[in-house]
Amino acid sequence: MRIAMLSPIAWRTPPRHYGPWESVVSLLTEGLVSRGYDVTLFATGDSETSGKLHAVCARGYEEDRSIMPKVWECLHISELFEHAEDFDIIHNNFDFLPLTYTGLITTPVVTTIHGFSSPGILPVYKKYNSKVFYVSISDADRSPDLDYIKTIHHGIDIKQFDFQPEPDDYLLFFGRIHHDKGAREALEIARACNKKLILAGIIQDEAYYHRHVKPHLDNCNAVYVGTAGPVQRNQLLGKAYALLHPINFNEPFGLSVIESMACGTPVIAFNKGSMPELIEHGKNGFLVSGCEEAVKHVVRIKDINRSDCRRTVEDRFTADSMVEKYIDVYTQVLEPIQ
Repeated sequence: MRIAMLSPIAWRTPPRHYGPWESVVSLLTEGLVSRGYDVTLFATGDSETSGKLHAVCARGYEEDRSIMPKVWECLHISELFEHAEDFDIIHNNFDFLPLTYTGLITTPVVTTIHGFSSPGILPVYKKYNSKVFYVSISDADRSPDLDYIKTIHHGIDIKQFDFQPEPDDYLLFFGRIHHDKGAREALEIARACNKKLILAGIIQDEAYYHRHVKPHLDNCNAVYVGTAGPVQRNQLLGKAYALLHPINFNEPFGLSVIESMACGTPVIAFNKGSMPELIEHGKNGFLVSGCEEAVKHVVRIKDINRSDCRRTVEDRFTADSMVEKYIDVYTQVLEPIQ
């Protein structure tokens, strides 16, 4: 089976720091190659893979602001589709734009919908609903207007996350500094609990950061440590008393939630989007309605067995499990053709 894997080009694949879509694409690509599949990764030129790398854009446009996103996205996507006949299947991880090429080729296309940035993009998905095979990353993120071949939760390379049975006493916010992710609410929860909060992640909204985050940083009780690479991420997640995930949107998945649990660290999350699919209330964390309820549950974190958090990921959210499910999808798509 010859597979073309289309990754975004905002960041390198795999990403150095932030880049959840690119991270998933890398794990899937490497898992397929290790099983003997012929995979060509269409990604940035500085990407790393044990498969074949095909690139027209040298670096991620979020890492090199001289790169015009729309120009290089068009060049990147068209490069794959102009070689479509070289592959048995195309796996699109690049949102809706590649769908507009699918009517021009005969190679089947699987599209993982990593989330809907706006209801405004749905007309594209609806137009190609009968042409493309859609995979959702959670049941919560499915649109009633679309047909899906499967829901496949993201998996992680659990070997990158060390289980820590004994945590320190700080709370952790790990994600984009943006209203959607709830950095402001995390600060409010930590202050009410009189606990230290460490914040890590890219500043995606500068105005939000300067208004709601920076004024509360004191390098003691509230500390922002910037983006975190794999080693620092492992340390921050593993030694945290709990991960605060006070999201203000219906999150399609939430990689940091399972990464935290892989280290044994329970999660307190606002009960939105996919969170009930990841968190079993009282078992590996708590689902709460808002800041006030989150504060009440911080004191209950001691009742969570950190081994149960790790076991959740081992049982349900490994990269191996994700890869096998995608292989099932590819096989299902190709069976009528063969």
